[in-house]
Amino acid sequence: MVEPNGSTLLICFLIVNLAEGACKIDIGKKFVDCSRLNLEQVPTDISHDVENLDLSFNKLTKIKKEDFYHLYNLKILNLNFNNISIIDNGSFKTNILMENLSLFNNSLTEMPSELLEPLESLKILKMSNNFYNSSTLGNVFTKLVNLKELSFGGPMIKTILKDDFVPIKDIELERFALKTQSSLEAYEVGAFSMVNTRDIWFDITLDMYAGALPLILKDLAGKSFENMRFRNLFEFTYYTESMDIFSYLKDVGVDSLTFYRGKFNEYLLYLILKNIGKPYNINDLLLLSVDFARSPNFNKTDNTIENLSLENLVIQDVTNPDILRFDWTFTWFSNIRNLHIINVNFNFVPCVAWNHMTNLESFNITGNRLLARYLYNPTCQLSLPAIKTFNASDNTMTSLRTISLLITTWSNLSVVDLSFNNIESCTESCIWPSKITTLILHNNALIHDISPCLPLTLEYLDMSNSQLEHLNMNYFNQANNLRVLILRNNKIKFIPTGWKSLSLEVLALEGNSFGVIDGGSFKYLLNLQNLTAGNNPYYCNCDLYAFITETLSDKNISLLDWPDSYYCYHPQNLVETKIEYFNPGKLQCDVGLVVAISVAVTAVVVIICMILCWKYNVPWYLRATCKIIRSKYRSKKREDNREYVYHAFISYSYLDADWVREVLLSRLENSTPRYKLCIHERDFLPGKWIIDNIIDNIENSRKIIFVLSRSFVNSEWCNYELYFAHQRNIGHAFEDVILVVKENVSFEDLPKRFFRLRKMLKAKTYLEWPSDQNRQPIFWVQLKTILGRANRTVSGQDNLSSEIVVD
Repeated sequence: MVEPNGSTLLICFLIVNLAEGACKIDIGKKFVDCSRLNLEQVPTDISHDVENLDLSFNKLTKIKKEDFYHLYNLKILNLNFNNISIIDNGSFKTNILMENLSLFNNSLTEMPSELLEPLESLKILKMSNNFYNSSTLGNVFTKLVNLKELSFGGPMIKTILKDDFVPIKDIELERFALKTQSSLEAYEVGAFSMVNTRDIWFDITLDMYAGALPLILKDLAGKSFENMRFRNLFEFTYYTESMDIFSYLKDVGVDSLTFYRGKFNEYLLYLILKNIGKPYNINDLLLLSVDFARSPNFNKTDNTIENLSLENLVIQDVTNPDILRFDWTFTWFSNIRNLHIINVNFNFVPCVAWNHMTNLESFNITGNRLLARYLYNPTCQLSLPAIKTFNASDNTMTSLRTISLLITTWSNLSVVDLSFNNIESCTESCIWPSKITTLILHNNALIHDISPCLPLTLEYLDMSNSQLEHLNMNYFNQANNLRVLILRNNKIKFIPTGWKSLSLEVLALEGNSFGVIDGGSFKYLLNLQNLTAGNNPYYCNCDLYAFITETLSDKNISLLDWPDSYYCYHPQNLVETKIEYFNPGKLQCDVGLVVAISVAVTAVVVIICMILCWKYNVPWYLRATCKIIRSKYRSKKREDNREYVYHAFISYSYLDADWVREVLLSRLENSTPRYKLCIHERDFLPGKWIIDNIIDNIENSRKIIFVLSRSFVNSEWCNYELYFAHQRNIGHAFEDVILVVKENVSFEDLPKRFFRLRKMLKAKTYLEWPSDQNRQPIFWVQLKTILGRANRTVSGQDNLSSEIVVD
């Protein structure tokens, strides 16, 4: 759980209801996002403080004059992908701070020139993919001196006239983009000579009018561009005419030339390569998503390319790998410094191709579903003396050793990227170029040990997301140059102690499976500066606390993902607790302190126990308990028809003695048949210890009657009698106890140390002494019923039986 801070608040959105949809507003109310809400009109209650308003991907058809009238601070307005066909005059009159206006992909039938008059601060204007049928820019564009990016046009533009772009001839643009219909019909010479821009993009299709391209390039002669881009140059047909439509390209200064989509064949590619070769200054050629096919009449022998020299050649997302060998000689690779063949799905490299790539410094073959054996052919001359970087990521390679055999003679190679493959464990040693310093192996299937095949010269090693389960310390102890090690998101279960990698500066271990880590794990990594180890199932204990404390206090190490990625997974009571809040304290983690405190506490407890035993006569309680236990042992040997001395023992407070003698005893002992009852003031043997009298008489009584009153609860001797009754009933049913409530008293007032007896008394039916004389006869019937029949035999103190018979 991440606590919000200043940076996160900037990207949080507050949802509020605006008009027909729920727009998103940032905290500062400067950005309002109303995109994709199916709005049919502009919301009316947008704050006047807004600077950036996004209304793209809605169903707007008309912009009214009042829609943006109150938005004086508006700088960015995105109206892309609506169905706007009408914009009222004056709609942007008050938006004089507007810098970015996007009307891409709408239904405008006229260029909105007059609407732009107030927008002299405009820097970016995107109006392409609309339905106006002319590319003529209005005079208002002469005032847009701050304009940097202009894109316009649409599928209805058929012709480009000479004066269409005159209003912007004195404006230095950063990007100019024009879109026309699927096949341009006419072009007037001189139109593009008015354009001055850093990047120029042509979304112009020439299927029916290929002759327009030489005219356009001739108008651009003498100009320089960083980027020139053609989209769908031929959309439906392959070019087969004899005219060299790129003949004027050599007169245009272009740093990077891009062809995106469109139909390509060997002939068209040949014309392009022929006109960008030496001594012309094009550095980069990009062929992206082109539809390549062979030309039936193309003469491969007479049309080889030998003078091509490029900094970067990018062939990407081309479904036909024949584009790589369009002249069957691969000579066009001879002077390429950086070759990128991405997602072309070629399945082998002929020996002749390797022979022509000796000047490569970087070779990128990402995303081609290649196996290592498709590249490595021991019969080929595989020496690439200039290559420094080899990227074979996102393929289906499984053997790291085969790759090492492929590149072993690439003497200047320093970086190898084999990420997103299926490389498995390797137990064989491998031979690598001596200058290799970076090996990227993330997102593979390493699982077990691969260290025998790793180069010892590495400075950077990335094996993240590769299902790695354990680390081989032998490799890391030998890789003395290793500075950066990325092992995040694996299944590493244990971090060994004594890790010795003297040069290691950066270590990433987050997202693994180890739960134990201590301060000694990295103590030999003397140069470690940055460590990440969050998102692991940590067992929060003293070792982990010591590690975190030591690491945070070490000024030489930064724990970069602390504290948001560190949580306790064990023990159960700490699950999901942030480790920054885990503080076991010195008492829990310092063993010496625990021992010292334990000894001291034990001594104090012993002393206190001795004092309490002396003060509260504990020895007597022990002797009494032993006597009760012996009595119970004897009681188990007796039969159910054993004889008792008394029918009942009466426990009461001395303040209730008058009521007991005059009411309770008088009624029961004078009844017919009469009951024999025991009370302490009459029946205790003189000279015998009181406690012994209590124990013996309770044992010799069939029932125990407690006369509950407020004075009973406060009587110390009553508490003693209650205690011994409790002990007697541990082994007997509690029906021996009779509770007579003389005064209203709460059961909670009974001593809490007799918890079991209190619990029994709560559940047991009791007799309440009624103050109303009319109800007292019922009380006596109930009490006698509980006491049982009075004619049962009881013995006297001299063990002679006496029998009371009912007439």
